[in-house]
Amino acid sequence: METPGNTALTLPHAEFIAEYAQGTVIVNFDAKAAARFLSGQLLLPLFIMPVLGIGVALALTGWVWTGLAVIALGIIVPRLIKRGAPHFLLQQALSDAGLYQELLRNRVIQLVRPARA
Repeated sequence: METPGNTALTLPHAEFIAEYAQGTVIVNFDAKAAARFLSGQLLLPLFIMPVLGIGVALALTGWVWTGLAVIALGIIVPRLIKRGAPHFLLQQALSDAGLYQELLRNRVIQLVRPARA
C-alpha cells in the first residue's frame, strides 16, 4: 500500500475529515480486510445460512424456481455487500470516529499523503 514517495499517517478524526475533504490525504483500503471487517460487523454468515436454508426448503416443497431465486440471492447479495465494503466503510468512517479508529487499528485503512514534487 505504501509507496516510496508516500508516508503513512495516523490522524485524529477531525483532522482526517478536514484533510480528506481538501484532498490532501489519500485513503487506501485493503479490500479483503474491508470485506472481512464488514462481514463480521453485519454478521453476514448468520444471515446467509438461514436464507439458503429457506431457499432449499422452498425448492424441496415444490416452489423450485422461487427456491432457486432465494438461493441465488443468498449467494449474490453478500458478495455485492463485500465488494462495496471499502466505499461503505469510508462513508461510515467519515461520520463515526470510533469506526475510524477501529479501521486504523485493524489495518483496514491506511492514510497516505501524496509525495510533493
